[in-house]
Amino acid sequence: MVSRSYSNLLDLASGNFHSFSREKKRFPRVATVTGVLSELDDDNNSNSVCSDAPSSVTQDRIIIVGNQLPIKSHRNSAGKLSFSWDNDSLLLQLKDGMREDMEVVYIGCLKEQIDAVEQDDVSQRLLENFKCVPAYIPPELFTKYYHGFCKQHLWPLFHYMLPLTPDLGGRFDRSLWQAYLSVNKIFADKVMEVISPDDDFVWVHDYHLMVLPTFLRKRFNRVKLGFFLHSPFPSSEIYRTLPVRNELLRALLNADLIGFHTFDYARHFLSCCSRMLGLSYQSKRGTIGLEYYGRTVSIKILPVGIHISQLQSILNLPETQTKVAELRDQFLDQKVLLGVDDMDIFKGISLKLLAMEQLLTQHPEKRGRVVLVQIANPARGRGKDVQEVQSETEATVKRINEMFGRPGYQPVVLIDTPLQFFERIAYYVIAECCLVTAVRDGMNLIPYEYIICRQGNPKLNETIGLDPSAAKKSMLVVSEFIGCSPSLSGAIRVNPWNIDAVTEAMDYALIVSEAEKQMRHEKHHKYVSTHDVAYWARSFIQDLERACGDHVRKRCWGIGFGLGFRVVALDPSFKKLSIEHIVSAYKRTKNRAILLDYDGTMVQPGSIRTTPSRETIEILNNLSSDPKNIVYLVSGKDRKTLTEWFSSCDDLGLGAEHGYFIRPNDGTDWETSSLVSGFEWKQIAEPVMRLYTETTDGSTIETKETALVWNYQFADPDFGSCQAKELMEHLESVLTNDPVSVKTGQQLVEVKPQGVNKGLVAERLLTTMQEKGKLLDFILCVGDDRSDEDMFEVIMSAKDGPALSPVAEIFACTVGQKPSKAKYYLDDTAEIIRMLEGLAATNTTTSDQTGSTATVPTKDLF
Repeated sequence: MVSRSYSNLLDLASGNFHSFSREKKRFPRVATVTGVLSELDDDNNSNSVCSDAPSSVTQDRIIIVGNQLPIKSHRNSAGKLSFSWDNDSLLLQLKDGMREDMEVVYIGCLKEQIDAVEQDDVSQRLLENFKCVPAYIPPELFTKYYHGFCKQHLWPLFHYMLPLTPDLGGRFDRSLWQAYLSVNKIFADKVMEVISPDDDFVWVHDYHLMVLPTFLRKRFNRVKLGFFLHSPFPSSEIYRTLPVRNELLRALLNADLIGFHTFDYARHFLSCCSRMLGLSYQSKRGTIGLEYYGRTVSIKILPVGIHISQLQSILNLPETQTKVAELRDQFLDQKVLLGVDDMDIFKGISLKLLAMEQLLTQHPEKRGRVVLVQIANPARGRGKDVQEVQSETEATVKRINEMFGRPGYQPVVLIDTPLQFFERIAYYVIAECCLVTAVRDGMNLIPYEYIICRQGNPKLNETIGLDPSAAKKSMLVVSEFIGCSPSLSGAIRVNPWNIDAVTEAMDYALIVSEAEKQMRHEKHHKYVSTHDVAYWARSFIQDLERACGDHVRKRCWGIGFGLGFRVVALDPSFKKLSIEHIVSAYKRTKNRAILLDYDGTMVQPGSIRTTPSRETIEILNNLSSDPKNIVYLVSGKDRKTLTEWFSSCDDLGLGAEHGYFIRPNDGTDWETSSLVSGFEWKQIAEPVMRLYTETTDGSTIETKETALVWNYQFADPDFGSCQAKELMEHLESVLTNDPVSVKTGQQLVEVKPQGVNKGLVAERLLTTMQEKGKLLDFILCVGDDRSDEDMFEVIMSAKDGPALSPVAEIFACTVGQKPSKAKYYLDDTAEIIRMLEGLAATNTTTSDQTGSTATVPTKDLF
């Protein structure tokens, strides 16, 4: 059985159009909608709480989304289109890593523009014969999206090229960004037509579709979504220049799993999330994860591999053997250095040619004996920079050949016409060394292909005169700045900008011993043959399944507008506190306790003014003056500050410095915790903190009576975090024998006495009430950060204990939707104040009805 949306497509493929009568947005009409999106929010389901109703799919299915479908199209002389699989497409090759019972559906564009009158027919054929769903992009929109935003903005920036002048990358164009959004929305619509959201996996590929995760997560909160970036991800200094930097980061974070080729790319992404979004990551059991609104976004680091069986099948072709024989005769008694690159500015072709020129200049004996064959594939982009690279390459080749060439010898052979795959394979087979000198490249699989081809087969060994029993050999010179470099430990790594170093590497590759060539080849062949494209795909799918494992057990809320949309995933028992509910419980109870945090709860976090407002004072006075209530304000602030701020609240209890100091009301003295014997440890900790403050610009020390806090809120995030780890280790080592705890918090390191936390106030309150024989039947505890979790834990654990009435109403409430030990939440401080006003209004109403004017007795609890 299949999902309803997918069955609609099958109905279309079989000619049954009746099922579309009420769903006019369904396939294929939505794909032909033109125009530019200005906003993300364009449907009525923008804040769906959960996915659609469970589908009837029983077979695992994955929807693979890429810019281009793995399909070749051909139009014959009569104008009729025919289609076939593109065996060179990575999206098709990765199927080898899927389980046999997993169905694969592809979504993407066709390379050929399809007329509107043909689109329905083409869609039916592709769906029926290939399980492919084409996305039709109007030509003008596609130009802005692909050649505009993708190739003028994202691709250069991700390869470390800044738009310093209008000619260098181009200024940011908002219309191109809108086109990028529009095309991503069209892709999202195609996914929505076929997806069974509770069962299917979606795997999105590359920078062309970076905002697609937001569109999909917005419609299906529990969609199982992976994303793999096939290009580099730049450092934060480069990436932060992009005007839509936050939008793209947040869009990617709507995926469950984000994949990168190398740790460097992942590290740059994590650094951007830290610096621009304030997010931190953790590594658990070898897996890196980002906590994002209750969801864990996993990071996958694994370079893609090649399709080895396809390569071997090409090696076995008679055409390949014939071409190898032809090249053997052409380069007889010459050693071939091979370069295979796209004709673009990042492939470093001109640098490679300069190194070849220097090699022939410094080593005259190599003239006539060494040839550089440079295969230049057509550039994928277009523009002035491509023309300049082509002109420079041709001029340099001409100069070298005129300087060092002679009859029968051409030192550089430039092949700038398209080659068939078997022809390129033949060059791999006869090349003594492969040179990849790109100045920046996401992965580059040319070295992998070269290694497999040098392994050869019996027929090719015979053709080039190799002993079948002899060990194979190869040499690689690769740039440090390409994704495959870390995987090729036996390669000669070079800085392509250092012409001298590249020249030396080329010379060494030619003169190295046969035994070393064999050793390097064996090491590379072992890695490449075991880390093929199937291994890569299988590993990614396994991690995606693991990352989506807890989707079912969590409740999801969609919040935010536009590209700021995200999903909050929380425990099913966690819900918003109803003011009507708590007011009703408040009215029918007689022994009540209210515990309130201050910063972030009673006052907006980050506010310039932190002193309590007149409204806050009135609310606290109203609540604390009720003889049925015990009200405590528990804060991390010092007791002097709290005393000054709340001097007009006679019956309000205060807990300062996270509960170390406690004062039941204004008429009593401050009490201290019996857990602490002294503060001699400050004389040890403070000089250490001062040392790190001096070396970390933007950091400060906050000195409290019972604690020391090192804050790096205004320091560089990465350096501050690094220094915090060092400081924590340093403090732990020097304070080993002291009764203190060293803890990290939100951009801080705190040293305080062991056992001191806000939970102390809650524990003493419960114990004292129990001793007096007054069992509480109502508890409200409100806080906003980690320090308040101790209070939540105490009151929630007391639920079934002797300190509370069997029918006690417990309300542990946190500020904002986030993982917490509390069972309730309110969105912000405004809602907290509104809720407290509701409780205070109940006191006023009750007082008016009873006409009570009695003086409230002092509550001496401790």
